[in-house]
Amino acid sequence: MRNILILVLTSSFFLGCKEDKKETVITLDYPETKLVDSTDTYFGEVVKDPYRWLEDDRSEQTGAWVKAQNEVTFGYLNQISYREALKNRLSALWNYEKISSPFVEGENTFYYKNDGLQNHYVVYKKKGDTEEIFLDPNTFSKDGTTSLDDLSFSKSGKLAAYSISEGGSDWRKVVVIDVETKNIIGDSLKDLKFSDLSWKGDEGFYYSTYDKPKGSQLSAKTAEHKLYFHKIGTAQKEDAIVFGKKDSEKGRYIGGTVTEDNRYLIISRSVSTSGNELYLIDLEQKDGKVIPLITGFDFSSYVLENNKSKLYVVTNLNAPNQRIITVDATNPGMENWEDFIPETEYVLSPSKGSGFFFASYMVDAISKVFQYDYEGNQIREIVLPGVGTASGFRGKKEDEVLYYSFSNYNTPATIYSLEPKSGDSELFWNPKIDFNPEDYESNQVFYTSKDGTKIPMIITHKKGLTLDGNNPTILYGYGGFNISLTPSFSITNAVWMEQGGVYAVPNIRGGGEYGRKWHDAGIQLNKQNVFDDFIAAAEYLIAKKYTSSNYLAVRGASNGGLLVGAVMNQRPDLFKVGIPQVGVMDMLRYHTFTAGAGWAYDYGTSADSKEMFQYLKAYSPVHNVKEGVAYPAIMVTTGDHDDRVVPAHSFKYAAALQAKDNGISPKLIRIEVDAGHGAGTPVSKTIDFNADVFGFIFYNMGYKELPLK
Repeated sequence: MRNILILVLTSSFFLGCKEDKKETVITLDYPETKLVDSTDTYFGEVVKDPYRWLEDDRSEQTGAWVKAQNEVTFGYLNQISYREALKNRLSALWNYEKISSPFVEGENTFYYKNDGLQNHYVVYKKKGDTEEIFLDPNTFSKDGTTSLDDLSFSKSGKLAAYSISEGGSDWRKVVVIDVETKNIIGDSLKDLKFSDLSWKGDEGFYYSTYDKPKGSQLSAKTAEHKLYFHKIGTAQKEDAIVFGKKDSEKGRYIGGTVTEDNRYLIISRSVSTSGNELYLIDLEQKDGKVIPLITGFDFSSYVLENNKSKLYVVTNLNAPNQRIITVDATNPGMENWEDFIPETEYVLSPSKGSGFFFASYMVDAISKVFQYDYEGNQIREIVLPGVGTASGFRGKKEDEVLYYSFSNYNTPATIYSLEPKSGDSELFWNPKIDFNPEDYESNQVFYTSKDGTKIPMIITHKKGLTLDGNNPTILYGYGGFNISLTPSFSITNAVWMEQGGVYAVPNIRGGGEYGRKWHDAGIQLNKQNVFDDFIAAAEYLIAKKYTSSNYLAVRGASNGGLLVGAVMNQRPDLFKVGIPQVGVMDMLRYHTFTAGAGWAYDYGTSADSKEMFQYLKAYSPVHNVKEGVAYPAIMVTTGDHDDRVVPAHSFKYAAALQAKDNGISPKLIRIEVDAGHGAGTPVSKTIDFNADVFGFIFYNMGYKELPLK
């Protein structure tokens, strides 16, 4: 075991109030993490893996290690005097009514609502003046760890299938009910993963899953996704494989969606998280023949809509920023494609409803939306209520009213209604929250990365911020998988900013903000660009005196957790605190666990080539913690049952930090028990988690107290 004396200087400036310097001594006695003689050989190079035993997250030894680490971590957090005050403020701000846009299924209207501090949103059903609770996930389990995932209605709206997650697992259970009586129909389906539920009339629905492995290790068999059809009233064991059985149909991710008119089953097949093939089955034909629409995995496509046999397909083939093409389902060859909404310089994310298309564009990560008819004529630009992110504009063809939400970093999500025929839009729902957006400002800047690339970043804070380098700042990033970080409101970040904190989000490469080229500039042998972009964002914030290295924290989750781990290894001098959440930390072995092999498009694997192995090893967080370096204060976070990014990534990284770090700042790991990757986490646990994160950040920046409301 290692005894560490942590000297925390509780002092400095906070909102213009200077405290006297004092030293608080905290003794940390890290649990002993045994070393094992485990190695792998890559292209003739032997790589040690001394913490391999932590990959068995169900073993008694690992369980004891988790318990011991949590005792140290929570022992440390319990000494932060204002941690409870942060929790109380988070709870108070969270406690307002939240609702979703309504949607119609059959004769009923449904919507989601949370009264304030409910662990999960409740689904309500309304017919005329009669309103009732339809599904209440808060009753699914006593501790709130069972959550509602997907809810799908049959064509008539008389039946519904919903999936649930237990303990945050990606494996799902599906229940079918009668909408009016809410009686369960037949047996529940078990062990679905990465699956939509798409109905064929009222007859049954399509779903996808794998053969469930016994542990977290993948095999060739368990990595194969398959599409099934479940006929109502039959047992799951009788469900037929629709796609994925033949060698020519095998893939890591396979999904099926029935078109709104119930005419076609559209099948997507992919071998990684980027690029897919498309197939269709004409459900009006008895033979159920699978017809290829688009083959090859070098680009991404999906069917947005159909008008009889005319398909409207969204694709980035020969259009990195996406376009919509039309083609007839009876003759879908590329030579018959016609541009419907051509590619522009901005990334297209379309939707449809009420007999119209809505082309939403990201203009430097900010939303612009245009309405089109089915002939490709632009009807109007939708006038949005401000600069931020608009989402929604979805519905059935017969819907007369559509809904969309609008938010940005300092504006809570607000819902608007839209009558597409007239273009009239009005406020539908405005949240009653104890937070005044007018007290804050959000500004977009552009900074230069290491190789000269211009990167946008949005910086949000209280108005009147003094640029003196003394502002506590969180730099948040992701940078991968074509995922775009667009402006959105967060209750937790609102609490951070209430305390005078700055919140900065750069749109670094690897994301999708500028289309496929931007994504590809941050993958595989270009991955270092992502880290350079993030480091340059930190340097910009310091140069412009928003903050300094003494007041700068970095935070990211999943691929963002990898980002945080990598940049702290590469530039430990630049940051005061690091919060890597559920991160991909072992880049040499990530592809051997659960869904990991599907991430190879972004990362490459250590088995690909000697060059790829050496590149991954050069930035892999687990393999680049150096002996004798003083790293920033770090709190690694994970869930002990995460079956997407297995907790071994975080376990190994934390163990390496505790063994090798030569500084006085804490190196802790906070492990949520009976929790997964984050989806469906109860509100109560989310509040506790963020109180711990903010407490850890402020405490290690040297703050003795906080000026809470």
